[in-house]
Amino acid sequence: MNRIDQCFARLREESRKALIPYITAGDPAPQYTSDFLHALVDAGADLLEIGVPFSDPMADGPVIQKACERALKQGTRLTHVFEIVREFRREDARTPIVLMGYLNPIERMGYETFARECQAAGVDGVLIVDMPPEEADQLSEYLRAHQLHAVYLIAPTTSDERAAVIGRHGSGYLYYVSLKGVTGSATIDVEAVSRQLEHLRQFSDLPLCVGFGIRDAQSAAAVARVADGVIVGSALVRLIADNADTPEVIATKLANTLAGMREAMDRH
Repeated sequence: MNRIDQCFARLREESRKALIPYITAGDPAPQYTSDFLHALVDAGADLLEIGVPFSDPMADGPVIQKACERALKQGTRLTHVFEIVREFRREDARTPIVLMGYLNPIERMGYETFARECQAAGVDGVLIVDMPPEEADQLSEYLRAHQLHAVYLIAPTTSDERAAVIGRHGSGYLYYVSLKGVTGSATIDVEAVSRQLEHLRQFSDLPLCVGFGIRDAQSAAAVARVADGVIVGSALVRLIADNADTPEVIATKLANTLAGMREAMDRH
């Protein structure tokens, strides 16, 4: 069974919600990312999303765009992301990993090679922001062949017809974008998110995890009451940016921030 499926099965048995941190690989430099991931797991992360640095991350706000710039400036490429995952896997064979990024680097590598490298490194799923499910047949075939889940975004503006398509093509979990905007752009409306999630559950049995707009322990706990998982990205990436000149302190700060969210989610 894929680690993502195992993770959500375990969480259901424990009546807990998934806490899913996102950081960009190679930010502020590639040698730190694996340590950051271990710190996040120690602080309560259930699943990890790792951003593949890209020069034009159109769904991301300025915080993650600048993270991509820092990582690219350090020479972080897709092959280095696989090296980071391999390094992480030497000490953690259990925590699921999803790579999140854009299509161009994958097309340059080739779909089959990408899927094979993902599996070999220890990746469990991929979320390709600019790959619509209607155009993903060939890639999906390779992902399935290498036991990788294809995670898709679904937004407040998604029509019922399109939600049904995404529900049929997605696997692992669905990433619900809580805001009409880019990452980190506004404050989340939990009541509206709750209504949308209830509506979307008719289109898929997959876990519905919510990202964009999770800023602190309070918002994480509020979203956890209505979703199957909470995805936090910009708040952590901003912390990395604020301490980029002293990277030795970042892992502790990431762990402290995420531990506060974990504690708030489990308390409510």
